[in-house]
Amino acid sequence: MSSKQQFVKLNDGHFIPALGFGTYKPQELWCTFFRPELVQPALEKSLKKLQLDYVDLYIMHYPVPMKPGDIDYPVDEKGKLLLDTVDFCATWEALEKCKDAGLVKSIVVSNFNHKQLERILNKPGLKYKPVCNQVECHLYLNQSKLLDYCKSKDIVLVAYGALGTQRYKEWVDQNSPVLLHDPVLCDVAKKNNRSPALVALRYLLQRGVVPLAQSFKENEMKENLQVFEFQLSPEDMKTLDGLNKNFRYLAAEFFIDHPEYPYSEEY
Repeated sequence: MSSKQQFVKLNDGHFIPALGFGTYKPQELWCTFFRPELVQPALEKSLKKLQLDYVDLYIMHYPVPMKPGDIDYPVDEKGKLLLDTVDFCATWEALEKCKDAGLVKSIVVSNFNHKQLERILNKPGLKYKPVCNQVECHLYLNQSKLLDYCKSKDIVLVAYGALGTQRYKEWVDQNSPVLLHDPVLCDVAKKNNRSPALVALRYLLQRGVVPLAQSFKENEMKENLQVFEFQLSPEDMKTLDGLNKNFRYLAAEFFIDHPEYPYSEEY
């Protein structure tokens, strides 16, 4: 992290903001485009639509390949997801070629467990390591083991759902606990004279995680920048560590029968 604590250096020499606001130009490679011959054309199509020459980050969104096509979630007549058999290591080689072609600065994975990361890192002829692994991570799912593994491989852990997700009805059980209402979190926030959201973000930052602070409100975005203005004490960090429940808001259970389903592993 830089001296101003606002940027993180990646293993390929590039930098990303220590707090994600969507100011960088990422692009996701969706699971229906994992066949190697589809990877670069999918990126080029996106670049043309965005009127850009390159993107900062190209993200392999999920380790489970699906049937190629323009439907995001292809299903059969019984509503069962149609999956593909392509090896994501072959997809990664195609991502490396996109980087070599200057179409992307850094290449990233998302929702990979440590064994899936190891398959890429141990791949014969590996040219570029993933610079980040973007996963659900927050006080109720602090990803401590995966974080330690990523640090040992110089891979930055990026947290989506850092504040407990946006709780979209189609993805999140509306009976699940509201993270920002947690009484322990609220007590720590009151002690530090900060909002629960700021404390939840600061907790991740101090552990070396890059949180994605999704907000569309200007006042919330301005408040989130205050995360660089204070520190949590070791006592507060230990208290917040205790909130971990290994609880996922976004379990992606529609992939659960696939052998690459990442959450069957402990981390």
